[in-house]
Amino acid sequence: MFAMWDVIFGKSANRRFAASPTAPKLRVAFIHPDLGIGGAERLVVDVAVGLQKLGHSVDIYTSYHDPKHCFEETRDGTLRVHAKRSFLPRSLFGRFHVLFAHLAQLHLTLGLVSGDEALKYDVFFVDQLATCIPILRDAGKRVVFYCHFPDKLLAAGEYTDDDTKKRPVGLLKRIYRVPMDWLEEVTTRQADTLLANSNFTVGVFKKHFPNISTVPRVVYPGIDGAAYAPLSRAESSTEDVQRVLSSRPTFLSINRIEGKKNLALAVRAFAGARATGDVPTLRLVIAGGHDPRLADNRATLDSLLSLCESLRLKASVLGQSGGPMESILDPDPLARAPDATGYLRAPNDGEWTRAMLDILNLSESDRAALGKRAKKRAEKLFGLDAMAREVEDALKQTVEMGPLRARNSHGRRRRLKFC
Repeated sequence: MFAMWDVIFGKSANRRFAASPTAPKLRVAFIHPDLGIGGAERLVVDVAVGLQKLGHSVDIYTSYHDPKHCFEETRDGTLRVHAKRSFLPRSLFGRFHVLFAHLAQLHLTLGLVSGDEALKYDVFFVDQLATCIPILRDAGKRVVFYCHFPDKLLAAGEYTDDDTKKRPVGLLKRIYRVPMDWLEEVTTRQADTLLANSNFTVGVFKKHFPNISTVPRVVYPGIDGAAYAPLSRAESSTEDVQRVLSSRPTFLSINRIEGKKNLALAVRAFAGARATGDVPTLRLVIAGGHDPRLADNRATLDSLLSLCESLRLKASVLGQSGGPMESILDPDPLARAPDATGYLRAPNDGEWTRAMLDILNLSESDRAALGKRAKKRAEKLFGLDAMAREVEDALKQTVEMGPLRARNSHGRRRRLKFC
């Protein structure tokens, strides 16, 4: 048991959702560390907009929000965003990112509860960092926590469940991670409701957090199908689009430009496919968010360019002056099976080179059928409407658990529970 309270500084706004005229509306507050342009941020924005369309009141609290590097809904008035920047740095000499992220969230949350701002909300939706959960519950607030993926498993880079293939971690980092991993588990455990982005994440969660008895409920991230409509002639003629458009056979990788995404795997697998000489015009396009503020993003881009140079691949960097494994079914070594929508492979260069070559060898009819199955599955499982309804249901069930007592009989806050 620890008493920390006194020790820590004392585009899509047109999406359609049918609001029910009789159901009670909720006042929901989101807490998210850094409201940039990553996948987690896209989910937060989509859930928040979806809840608003269902008639609920939504506010987003974050420690950092740059109007020049964010999703449109967070700056055009669609969503109410409250950025309360911490006085703390993001890191110390490029290290201790997780520690400072925890401290920034504590700074944000303590500011919310100390001024009684948190009292006006029925429930909190928290993701990425669970540090604030004990504080919110101490203030009498119910919390829904959305698990993207355990941070403890990404600390050394990309995740692999094969112990023989995991990157070695130095002694000092292992020592540093002990309290960070402990804090992640004990704070996550105190959420009233746990959600996860896929059954895969649920399985990993159960394996690596054995002391948490609650099994997260799966709520798939939503996809705005309208965003994938064909470009107009005017849109297609812009310089950025013209530099990417090509009739050449193209593989596309969409991920943030950061180390844990293991983008080097795509480059090495692509180099292997090119080396066969079967398709000399083959190309790879890597697209994703890149934040020059982050040392990891800068280092990852530099390492990818160096890797391309070492593999004798010509690389061009184009910049505009912004999914769960269940999205793929792979019941057969080839993507020609009746239900197949893609490939699931271990993070191995050779395996992905073979997968790329198999894709290249698909007939036009097989490739069209594969795309049709993939689109149908995405529309069925990853709709924005379904996601908003699932989160709404989880929030309502959490509120129905009843109020928490915020203060003891002497008018002082209860001791925060960290065990």
